[in-house]
Amino acid sequence: MNLSEKITKRSKSNLAFAFMSLPEGKRRDITTFYAFCRHVDDAADDPGVPLDQRRHWLRGWRRWLQCSEPDEPPFAPEVRQLFKRYPIDRQLFEAILLGVEMDLEPVRVTNFAELARYCYHVAGAVGLVSIEIFGYKNPDCKEYARKLGLALQLTNIIRDVDKDLQNGGRIYLPLNEMNIFGYRLEELERREYNLRFVQLMKYQADRARNFFREARRLLPREDRASMIAAEGMRAIYYELLRQMEQDDFNLFRKTYKIGRAKKSVIILKELASNWLLTHVS
Repeated sequence: MNLSEKITKRSKSNLAFAFMSLPEGKRRDITTFYAFCRHVDDAADDPGVPLDQRRHWLRGWRRWLQCSEPDEPPFAPEVRQLFKRYPIDRQLFEAILLGVEMDLEPVRVTNFAELARYCYHVAGAVGLVSIEIFGYKNPDCKEYARKLGLALQLTNIIRDVDKDLQNGGRIYLPLNEMNIFGYRLEELERREYNLRFVQLMKYQADRARNFFREARRLLPREDRASMIAAEGMRAIYYELLRQMEQDDFNLFRKTYKIGRAKKSVIILKELASNWLLTHVS
């Protein structure tokens, strides 16, 4: 097992689980890309490393994506190989690194427009790289990737409200929407669970669900087979969103996740549904 595979397996991510549906070559390459994303995100989050060193390390990745250096991470050559195998725009990797840098300081977003820009960097750009590895025929698949990335990240933000507060005091809930629902910043920092919080989170969940549906609508018929891993991610995260909503977003007391057995069932259902949609007119 190479380093990319070890990083991916260790993460126990919903995204990593969905990769099992891919052919071996594409599974290897998307695992390499995911390992890059996981590696830069985890290293930038490490509170044991001074901030200036984390910034220096991210600048290093901008060089390592271009050429080899003696002190580069062991799997950097595998990442560079992706540019030879697929028509990936290097600016998408720059967008991802910028997104990681956004998280180096305490985060506050004023409105959804700001949040959407952040989500593009940490999720939309990831989706646009991923579909190049998955392979697609219709250019409209790019808009599918953007919308799906937004839906996935919004679901992450809901799930990780408490975790993000602990990790550098990050708040990704738009401040103007908190004001609309009368849920104050001080209440969030105190982890106050009340009706206003539930209404605020329901509003966030409704928006995420709309982006999931929009992504599903935008997926070109001819690309359904190649996007099976992406659709697996969509189905797993949609179920996660449903669970949180059914439980009235008890986010300060519970950690929400989908068990391995249930993920397997979801992926199998997606495979069956994909086959039917592709082969039955």
